[in-house]
Amino acid sequence: MNCHISEAQLGETGFSYTLSLISGKYKMTILYALMEFGVVRFNELQRYIGTISYKTLSSTLKQLEADGLVHREEYPQIPPKVEYSLTGRGRSLVPVLDLMCEWGEQHRR
Repeated sequence: MNCHISEAQLGETGFSYTLSLISGKYKMTILYALMEFGVVRFNELQRYIGTISYKTLSSTLKQLEADGLVHREEYPQIPPKVEYSLTGRGRSLVPVLDLMCEWGEQHRR
């Protein structure tokens, strides 16, 4: 069965769904950092990324958490301690991120 582009609906594809979860200026960078470093604290993420504001990092982490890709663990202590890590669903993106890294290494100048 041939499908023509005029009949296709990009919004109904797995590609579009995946893109909706990882698109945004910092989402993939955060996922990559969590993939590389495992459990990471907020300030460590902010230092690693370097160019992200507190507000942007906070809202992006909330989005990733709401989408089930990132786990937030809050410890009841003073000063407060919060750690972030990938969920099982987030870890399932690791092969995709690895392939993107591999492609980038092969094709960057």
